[in-house]
Amino acid sequence: MARKRRGDPVHGWLVIDKAPDITSAKVVNKARKILNAAKVGHSGTLDPMATGILPLAFGEATKTVSYMMDGSKEYRFTVCWGEARDTDDAEGEIIETSDHRPGSEEIEAALPEFIGEIDQIPPAFSAIKVDGERAYKLARQEKPVDLAPRKIFIERFELIECPDEAHAIFEVTSGKGAYIRGLARDLARKLGTVGHISSLRRTRVGPFKESDAISLDKLEELGHKGAAVDILRPVETALDDIPALALTADEARRLRCGQPVSALTVAKRTPLTDIDQGATICAMADGKVVALAKFEGGEIRPFRVLNF
Repeated sequence: MARKRRGDPVHGWLVIDKAPDITSAKVVNKARKILNAAKVGHSGTLDPMATGILPLAFGEATKTVSYMMDGSKEYRFTVCWGEARDTDDAEGEIIETSDHRPGSEEIEAALPEFIGEIDQIPPAFSAIKVDGERAYKLARQEKPVDLAPRKIFIERFELIECPDEAHAIFEVTSGKGAYIRGLARDLARKLGTVGHISSLRRTRVGPFKESDAISLDKLEELGHKGAAVDILRPVETALDDIPALALTADEARRLRCGQPVSALTVAKRTPLTDIDQGATICAMADGKVVALAKFEGGEIRPFRVLNF
């Protein structure tokens, strides 16, 4: 017999503005306790030194995390020139130095090579698995970490300012899987020097912006007043880019049971001309997500059912 999950059945998205020097896992645990939630996860870890947007998925929203992680993200960060660190950020040990400090014109000229689809070798201190072990665990043990380059997509890489000769501030819009520490490391090498990130803030994840976020301290205040659950965003927030279809109560019941629904019947109420075969559909009923489904062979077939 399955063990009953402790906590309340809380469903939806909560956007935390993560403070520095706390892990994403600790943020999740604190938020879980404040809301007394049975189930919670996050969509994309932030390093302990980093601040900013950390969306938390509660209950059935955890079934939509992959769609949030696939969305674009925005960052603002500072690169410190002249010191390479083993972690590629300010928390690591210095492993190499350089006297060269690139100027703004030199930096601007190098940025186009880092825009679009590029290859990136992830930092040694990352959560990627190497022969079943996390890379950061091997790196901490000073064991060799051989990571293959991966394709990432950088939509925007902009120099904001150079406050002094040793630092430069950037903004980046990236796709899934990009390491900002890796961008800073590789840009420095391109510029004939070395460097690391001295500060990093994530300013957007998918539809969530800084204006949507709340600090853990503020969440705790609301928790004491019994109002923390009231600020949750709907589960379907993560599915903004997926076509939504309104279903009848009977159609929703069929999908919840894992049974397909005739696309022809739905099309009599809602045209499906903009939905291609094989496309993912967000099936809705009474304003709530019923299931994620595929439009295949004249049917709407559920592959992930949400239960509220």
